[in-house]
Amino acid sequence: MDWRDDGILLSMRPHGETSAIIEVMTAAHGRHSGVVRGGASRKMAASLQPGTGLKLEWRARLDEHIGSFTVEPVKSRAHLLGDRLALAGLLAVCALLHEALPERESHPALWRKSLALMDVLGGEGWTAAYVRWELCLLEEIGFGLDLSACAVTGATDGLAYVSPKTGRAVTAKGAGEWADRLLPLPDGLEGEAPLSPQAVVTGLRLTGYFLDRELRPVLHDRPLPEARSRLVDLLARLA
Repeated sequence: MDWRDDGILLSMRPHGETSAIIEVMTAAHGRHSGVVRGGASRKMAASLQPGTGLKLEWRARLDEHIGSFTVEPVKSRAHLLGDRLALAGLLAVCALLHEALPERESHPALWRKSLALMDVLGGEGWTAAYVRWELCLLEEIGFGLDLSACAVTGATDGLAYVSPKTGRAVTAKGAGEWADRLLPLPDGLEGEAPLSPQAVVTGLRLTGYFLDRELRPVLHDRPLPEARSRLVDLLARLA
């Protein structure tokens, strides 16, 4: 068994004296692990950092085996090491992909969204792109939020809340006396326009609620990854 694909490195850990086991998010083969011979060497380990873009070749005698990777680094994201906030964003993406996705299941839309996000980390407006990436992640794990229209009135303007039960948007008028039981929806989250720092934090509280709820069974009642919590804390301080 063998295949070739593009990938983003999510994590690396030593395996034996000289090898490493890497986990990658790939374009066509989803989240996938494999052994890299010589991956623990100083020269190779420097290239196997979270977020690195790779050309991959995977081989195994049987499909269910862990197999081995031949890797060619094609895009380094080492420049993010000097940007504490962007680095936190990168590590949050890697941690959530690891925890949320089943192994070897293709997610082409999420792959494209993840690649686009990593390419803009540290640039203008990347935090808004990150929040919208979490919306895409929710969609991929089977609980996409419906922010198209009010669940009560059908209105498409003035959406202000999201139902914690259904994930559907609600206007202030539609919410009425139930507003304090709903989750705030930052204006513009469902679009592509820039978001204020406070809107980003509000958006992350919204997506975090549903990610936590949906992933609790997968995480065996553990909280969301600490890397995501660090990112939210940093953004909250800035806001």
